[in-house]
Amino acid sequence: MPKALDDSHGSGARRRLIWASGLALALLALIAVVAFGWARDHARAAADIAAEQQARSAASRFAGELQKFRLLPLVLIEYPDAHAVLASGDTAAAMRMNSKLELLADRTDAAVIYLIARDGRTIAASNWRTPQSFVGQNYGFRPYFRDAMAKGGAELFALGTVSGRPGLYIARRIEENGRPLGVIVVKVEFDRLEAEWARQPLTTFVTDDHGVVIITSRPDWRFRTLAPLDEKARAEIRSALQFGNLPLKPLPPTRDGATWTGGEVRYREASVATPMAGARLHAFQPLAPAEASANATARTALLIAFILLAALLIWIFRAREKQRLQEEARHMLEVEVAARTADLVDANRRFRSAREELAQASRLGTIGQITAGVAHEINQPVAAIRGFAENAGTFLDRGEPARARDNIGTIVSLTERIAAIIAELRTFARRSTPALGPVEIAVVIDGALLLVGDRIRENGVAVERTGEVAGLRCIADRVRLEQILVNLLQNALDALTGAPDPLIRIEVAADSDIAIKVSDNGPGIAPDVADNLFTPFVTGKSDGLGLGLGIARDIAREFGGTLDGLASPLGGAAFVLKVPRA
Repeated sequence: MPKALDDSHGSGARRRLIWASGLALALLALIAVVAFGWARDHARAAADIAAEQQARSAASRFAGELQKFRLLPLVLIEYPDAHAVLASGDTAAAMRMNSKLELLADRTDAAVIYLIARDGRTIAASNWRTPQSFVGQNYGFRPYFRDAMAKGGAELFALGTVSGRPGLYIARRIEENGRPLGVIVVKVEFDRLEAEWARQPLTTFVTDDHGVVIITSRPDWRFRTLAPLDEKARAEIRSALQFGNLPLKPLPPTRDGATWTGGEVRYREASVATPMAGARLHAFQPLAPAEASANATARTALLIAFILLAALLIWIFRAREKQRLQEEARHMLEVEVAARTADLVDANRRFRSAREELAQASRLGTIGQITAGVAHEINQPVAAIRGFAENAGTFLDRGEPARARDNIGTIVSLTERIAAIIAELRTFARRSTPALGPVEIAVVIDGALLLVGDRIRENGVAVERTGEVAGLRCIADRVRLEQILVNLLQNALDALTGAPDPLIRIEVAADSDIAIKVSDNGPGIAPDVADNLFTPFVTGKSDGLGLGLGIARDIAREFGGTLDGLASPLGGAAFVLKVPRA
């Protein structure tokens, strides 16, 4: 080939190489713009998901704490000694009330429980022994006292005027024949909840209806505000002495939509409503980790694009590199598969966590249904205790100590029954990590019947128990197994409403597995829902959600057991629960 032609051919090849390289670089730049734009949006979306998950999880935990302490004043307003102290103002009775409130606060983890007379003066308190005792203090100015006297109940989060410690004040009015006697107040402090949140990477806090941070995982953000307060809001807070003389300055980070920026740190925010009036729970997820992960993915994508473009150029000029590039692409595919596998494992973990949250919510919903019955179960022995105590005093005055001792023994038995009811209710409501182990069948059945016992007696339902259960054990988690039986008993009681001669039969049969059958003589299961009875949101009740049986079957399967419906030998509905024998 002539040299001129060879030079021309070489020059043309170089030009084509330069054009191909320039085009590849331009395409690579476009990919970089798209990849890092995607990384920015993906990082925000990932941070938003993490913040939303934390907000909902923390809100559920916070709601559980509130529910636990809100039940306490509802029980205390029926306490006869509280009525007696408020009605008589007797000093000795008030001293006895101090000791009782002190014991109750210690056992329930309440910060303070105290009793306020109609004039706003505290006449008994659980902290009566401490220098910060509330006894003798006048809280007539507090909105929670005024609102409770006027409306029957109130709640307020505020700084303590005596202790200086923040907390939620839950107040309920005590009445006698429609006449207000005073108010019982339970103060709740959230130190343990804040410590639990502080151990997590996200920042979690609760704001009140004015936007003031009242509960937080970051102590330096406490009593800061989401936005500057106007004079009207500040005047309302000052009039109630809600936060003393605190300046209530805005939070250090500044907001731009759902992004907050404080110094070098940026956060994405998620907020959800809470059961506290006007309050919202916020979760701040730092954006940097999600951006670092997304940018790393974008850089990986950009690197892949660069490799592919380079491979294309090399393939044009060096075909022998084709096999090596294919092997490299296969390796990158394996990396992607491993990443997807890890994502699936993580998704399965989140699913199991969400299912446990749903089971806990179902237990709390069941507690809401049986609270009135449990209160009645407690009120009866409390009234009897008072009568026996008065009789014991009369016998002592007559010089009959033996009869007085008999009455006192009866009182001890009644208090043991009250303790058993409360212990069963607390065990049923407690959130705990499921732990499988040997569980006594008799204890679980007794516990379930204790929780729904008042409703059984109220509706005149007869209960038959057959089968030998002494020493019989299964492999399960006691609380969750009891949840299944309570759900089946509640369903049977619902079906027996208005039925003549209502009957529930509980049969226990043991082989390699233990079978517990709950039958009733009600109208049975409607044919249009029988085939889909365990499907979520399918129910035969007009006011039902259709979740209880589905949750119960999932719990049984976690134990390695089953839950099935069948025709009842009594003519109604029946369900058989099978669990592995211990």
